[in-house]
Amino acid sequence: MIKGFEGLADLSPDYGALHTMEELMDWLKDRKEHQFVSIQKITLEECSPWFFDERSGQIRNDKGTFFQIGGLQAQYPDGKYLRQPIIIQNEIGLLGIICKKINGVWHFLMQAKIEPGNINYVQISPTIQATKSNFTRQHGGRVPAYLEMFTNTRPEDILVDQIQSEQSSRFLGKRNRNIIIKTDEDLPETPSHRWITFYQLKQFMQYDNLINMDTRTVFSCIPYVFMYENLYGYPEEYIRSLKKIDRDTLVAMYKRINDYKMLEAPVVSQISLAELNDWKIEADGVRHTSSYPFEVIFCRLEIEGREVTHWNQPLFAALGVATFGLICTKSEGLLEVLVQLKPEVGCFDAIELGPTVQEEYGSLSARDSVAEYFFEHISGRENVVTDVILSEEGGRFYHEQNRNVILMAEKKDIEFDSDKYIWASVGTLNVLTQVNNCLNIQLRNLMMLLAMVCR
Repeated sequence: MIKGFEGLADLSPDYGALHTMEELMDWLKDRKEHQFVSIQKITLEECSPWFFDERSGQIRNDKGTFFQIGGLQAQYPDGKYLRQPIIIQNEIGLLGIICKKINGVWHFLMQAKIEPGNINYVQISPTIQATKSNFTRQHGGRVPAYLEMFTNTRPEDILVDQIQSEQSSRFLGKRNRNIIIKTDEDLPETPSHRWITFYQLKQFMQYDNLINMDTRTVFSCIPYVFMYENLYGYPEEYIRSLKKIDRDTLVAMYKRINDYKMLEAPVVSQISLAELNDWKIEADGVRHTSSYPFEVIFCRLEIEGREVTHWNQPLFAALGVATFGLICTKSEGLLEVLVQLKPEVGCFDAIELGPTVQEEYGSLSARDSVAEYFFEHISGRENVVTDVILSEEGGRFYHEQNRNVILMAEKKDIEFDSDKYIWASVGTLNVLTQVNNCLNIQLRNLMMLLAMVCR
């Protein structure tokens, strides 16, 4: 899997780099300033070819392609119900990154991509980021750049190849193929693509809303646990933490996950949007009658430089900033992370491992002792390793950004429900990332962030 991925350097921002950080910043600024972007909120009636199909109870386009927005009902064993809109996209998207050794240092071919829902328009994205409908040209537009590199790649050139979940509170069973391939070809850059080193990407992670979600999830899949001898410049405690793979922890995690799937998982069914209690289909959106983290809006979009430059579509719009957090500890000189068993309504297989804290904006759920500890300590900036605002996927979500925080703590200070939480080594979690659908996207993003901020 990792043959040829030797020497993932973490030495200095411009060490062996094809472009300096200043040059890359200027490139991103230029892309933002010189590409025309227009996003207008409109009504559903104006959002042709999208419409509410009374027969299916879904908002869809007239060809039934790309995605639909329907109603979802989850009935739990205790008799409780949850009903909400959900994005139905029954295809696996492609999130692909090409890498190459240049000047003896690994470089990654990254894209300055504009997505309609991005809060700052341009973000650093994978080499290719496309739904199946995109790369099979259902929209009638151009084929994404570099697509043939992934469709024609040889197995020996694949460094990462994982099917992983997207946001299970917004999508129904949605997954993407996360893939990194290496090349020896002299691939030219395009105006929208630049070769960037791993260390430079780490620097960009310190900026709010600059590294997009798709980039973060692909890099979270790197099998650090199998290549720790090749991680130049990483602290020794992080390397040693990768070496610890705890079978007892794995067994305990799988037992709890499998118990939930067998005994506690809800019966999930698709229903009409018109059947959703406490939701209203209005002229310009679908909204909860009291409080919910998101609503559905309709937009007219014009973005220069994309495969298709003009179109209309619905977007899920966040109503505030969520908080995702990791509590970490050093146990016998090793780094461990407190994770939780996290069921979500749209989860492909009912439940995955999530971060210590995963709190949506406006959540009405009572905080347990772990969440109380977390929010108390981050408010005082006590032992906060990193605190950064990062965006969610801008192709389906409008201005959705989340606060991502990593907090160090003493194990003895954390009291928790052992049926919900479990301590796990960095190595154990990285092993599980090599298995489809074990870590949810919020946890994967935070684990990638943890790897990036380690010194």
